[in-house]
Amino acid sequence: MINTIRQKAEQYYPEIQAIRHHIHSHPELSFKEHNTAAFISEKLKAWGIPHTTGVAGTGIVGIIEGRNPKKNCVALRADMDALPIQEANETEYRSQHAGVMHACGHDVHSSCLLGAARILNDTKNEWEGTVKLIFQPGEEMHPGGASLMIKEGVLENPKPNAIFALHVYPHLPSGTSGFRAGQYMASADEIYITIEGKGGHAALPHQTVDPIAISALIITGLQQVISRKANPLIPSVLTFGKIAGGFATNVIPDKVEMLGTFRTMDEKWRYEAHKWIKDFINDTCKAYGATAHVDIPAGYPSLYNDPALTTKAENWAKEYLGETNVHELDMRMAGEDFSFYTHHVPGCFFRIGTNKNNEQFLAPVHNARFDIDENAMKTGMGLFAWNTIQFLNS
Repeated sequence: MINTIRQKAEQYYPEIQAIRHHIHSHPELSFKEHNTAAFISEKLKAWGIPHTTGVAGTGIVGIIEGRNPKKNCVALRADMDALPIQEANETEYRSQHAGVMHACGHDVHSSCLLGAARILNDTKNEWEGTVKLIFQPGEEMHPGGASLMIKEGVLENPKPNAIFALHVYPHLPSGTSGFRAGQYMASADEIYITIEGKGGHAALPHQTVDPIAISALIITGLQQVISRKANPLIPSVLTFGKIAGGFATNVIPDKVEMLGTFRTMDEKWRYEAHKWIKDFINDTCKAYGATAHVDIPAGYPSLYNDPALTTKAENWAKEYLGETNVHELDMRMAGEDFSFYTHHVPGCFFRIGTNKNNEQFLAPVHNARFDIDENAMKTGMGLFAWNTIQFLNS
């Protein structure tokens, strides 16, 4: 079977490469993936794979049944949305949509899942169980397409016993993969703050309530809250990415708006931190005569890779790629809405290397010059298919 999957990954690579080129050159933003979803649906229909469209807006759920389909079920997920970035690459398949780009590899993820679907559909008489294909919208935008698809029943009828997802990783060479069992990625919550003071002349600060000065106290003080209230063994990050307020050098404004993000690896501390953040902001503003409006909507939870499933998947990957081509990943404070699935079903979120062998790393994800060594898609579709069959037959 392992040789069959390798051969089919090679056989279907030109077609999957063309699919990636089409999706990459026609990127669509979160929850607007209408043409992308229609294109994927056309491919599944052409291959005779039954599927449902319009899940959570633009999501697609496909089903491939092997022998004895009720015996076991595994889900494979790929995201479809692009980012609001102007592409700087000059490839023939560069984005044709101004200001929109597949800079996080979701075009690759969808293409790899289509390739795996083709392989699994070809071999369905050689494995038992059911494979659920999840093409998901809106990974890059709150509240995350995963949460919406779960609400619409994507993890039911049939309920998967495991779920896998892959993600491009330009820090590893093409032909390799990476795994990490247990806690892998952080929760990701957005923070929206408005400080309302009293504007006036910059030369008469005693007649005002200065929201800019108060915002400075809040930014520095909140760092103390995180470092003093959190268990030092729990990774936590609080970052402010935007402050907006003021008009001129000699005017104290009425209000300041602040946008930030809080991330951690512990769900209990996550919500405790929300309360500490809100209390500190409100108390600081009150002490200086200002009013605060604070909103911290719950974003993506932390991503937990089921240890037993991930250890098995890592060992299966070593069989497929060779032991030296499988790496242990470090924890990351970035967020991923695949985490929603892992809080319902044992999950494994792994990486495929996308950098050209022996070449210098050039561009990270979310960069206008991000691209991949497309041979990595052979690894992606092959591992998707191999791990799926191994899980179903184990």
